[in-house]
Amino acid sequence: MTRIFSSIALVALFATQASAQTPPAGQAAPQAPSAYYPAPPPLQAPSVQQGVPTTGLSSPLPPTQKVERTEIAAETEAQLFIDARKIVWGRHAKIKGAKAGDVTVTKQGNLWTIKGRIDSVAPGTEGDWASIDGVVERISAGIVQIRGEVAFRVAKVEKGTPCKVAGTLTFRRSGKSQVWRLAEGDNPCDGTREAFDLVYEKPVEKKPVPTQPKRS
Repeated sequence: MTRIFSSIALVALFATQASAQTPPAGQAAPQAPSAYYPAPPPLQAPSVQQGVPTTGLSSPLPPTQKVERTEIAAETEAQLFIDARKIVWGRHAKIKGAKAGDVTVTKQGNLWTIKGRIDSVAPGTEGDWASIDGVVERISAGIVQIRGEVAFRVAKVEKGTPCKVAGTLTFRRSGKSQVWRLAEGDNPCDGTREAFDLVYEKPVEKKPVPTQPKRS
């Protein structure tokens, strides 16, 4: 009797599961289980629109124009700057025994160039140096703009690798000062304010020797 009731219960259970799996009229049958999750891959990958070719692309930054002529907006300032002769480097300038370096401003037709270097000789700083190399873009009242680079070599900074600031560099002078200081004078390697100065040095005037009268 017990076996009969068990058989009837199993038949009822299978019937219930079959009715649950059979979708109502008008509905699609559920997808069969798949080894892929959540769905099998498509038969064909979606088409991708071809991009623009990478040839002939240009930089978003404006190209650097070559300086061919120095613009003189203040003649008095230009006459002073042509006699810039010395470099003073603030990092070592206050150490006893420090000396100035040399710089030369040269006229090449309508273009002015500048080149100079200071080698530190103060005790404990031997081997340190700073330099400037560039062309003068514009000279105006109290301001000299130079396209080029200024480099600082300090033994204890970046293991002696020269650290450079480059591009359009601005040197400023105020009042009756005879010094143009680099505005972008922060060392990019350690942040030290280098106080890199170009110094006017009045040229020595050679007075003519008076002609001695002939003795009779």
